[in-house]
Amino acid sequence: MASTEDADMLALISGAPELATPDDTETFLDAMPISELASMWGALQRLSRRDQTGAAWSAILYFDHLPHKRPDRAIDLALEVLRSETDKPTVMQLNDKFMLSLLYAHGAAVIDRIEAEAKQNAALRWLLGGMHFGPDEPFQRRIEAIADSKAWHADDRARRTPKRPLDCETMSVTELALAWVEQYSKSERDRDDNFFAIMDYERDLREEDPDKAIDLIVEILKIETNPVLLSLLAAGPLEDVISMETIERIEREASTNRRFHDLLGGVWYYRAPDELKARLDALVGQNRW
Repeated sequence: MASTEDADMLALISGAPELATPDDTETFLDAMPISELASMWGALQRLSRRDQTGAAWSAILYFDHLPHKRPDRAIDLALEVLRSETDKPTVMQLNDKFMLSLLYAHGAAVIDRIEAEAKQNAALRWLLGGMHFGPDEPFQRRIEAIADSKAWHADDRARRTPKRPLDCETMSVTELALAWVEQYSKSERDRDDNFFAIMDYERDLREEDPDKAIDLIVEILKIETNPVLLSLLAAGPLEDVISMETIERIEREASTNRRFHDLLGGVWYYRAPDELKARLDALVGQNRW
């Protein structure tokens, strides 16, 4: 789909009063023709993480629930996306949660139809090549018998390989902050191995150099104000780095940096040890999101 068509579809989503509540969203989208529904699904896959708010988020949740609630319509949607969507990385998102959820929730009810459709549908056989099951999962052998795993994995490697791999170890804190914002802003469709490189480096910092991990959070706060990304920053790097070993640094930073103090309001620490919880309570007060 062209970007102008995406823009038109996203404008429809943002302006639709029918997407105000989950029940209204379900009623509205259940009645939508499958071709329009497939166009909406595709546009949402290309929507950056920072823009996934309001009505767009309601629509995303609808598609997450569709394989569980309406398996036949979910298959219809997948087939229409395979037929009409020309952007391969977008189509590959069907395997992220959609098809796997469908088989886990309703495998016995849908496997015969999937096998029948796959006989005459090379695109569906390719898509099934990306299905990942545990060794004892039901339907594993039946999917493997019809899946084009070789073609899928070749395309998946190409999608995941970044043009410029990040070397986090050699980057300054400022460069890391810019990279964090860039990677976490991407839709799941646009993520490559650089996203996982940043995640791995965050974990390494938390375990080996928590002061630098806090430095990175402070640096990100200097350049980012988007509420979605700030919620990810609070619930991820900040929440993970808080401990009895780092609480004094956290307290010092919060006392001099209002944005850092406000970010603490997005941290969940209900299972923290009593002493740590008491010190965080004193910091956060009523400033919880």
